[in-house]
Amino acid sequence: MPGVPAFAAAAAALKRELTVPGVAQTVTLTRVATLSTPMPPGEDLAALARSRATLVLHLAAAQIDAIVPRLLDGGYRPETPVAVVAFASWPQQRTLRGTLADIAARMHDAKITRTAVIVVGDVLTAEGFTDSYLYSVARHGRYAQ
Repeated sequence: MPGVPAFAAAAAALKRELTVPGVAQTVTLTRVATLSTPMPPGEDLAALARSRATLVLHLAAAQIDAIVPRLLDGGYRPETPVAVVAFASWPQQRTLRGTLADIAARMHDAKITRTAVIVVGDVLTAEGFTDSYLYSVARHGRYAQ
């Protein structure tokens, strides 16, 4: 969909918020290094994974086999939820869910190798969380209806 960032289209396709109170309040949007475009110092995947915040990877599907070990090295657990949205907001959109332990195999089986957004983090399976104060009844009169 023109004008909608791929990460937002992916979140909508997954029907998930990327920040959840008490789970993750930070979303990191990034990509991976390529031969033509290295990542700046301190922005490697292991460094970004240390916070265990929600991580959204663009232009990375073809490198999933190299990505998973870097995220594990950085501190995500093998059971960390992962979702992949291929062709987000396009008619041929596809979604795939798994964990860091199995997402590479799932992506290979599904033949997802490009035009995909990879979302990593516990927000993908969070349930029973308290809504943000922004949406609470206590603030009901403070915003336009």
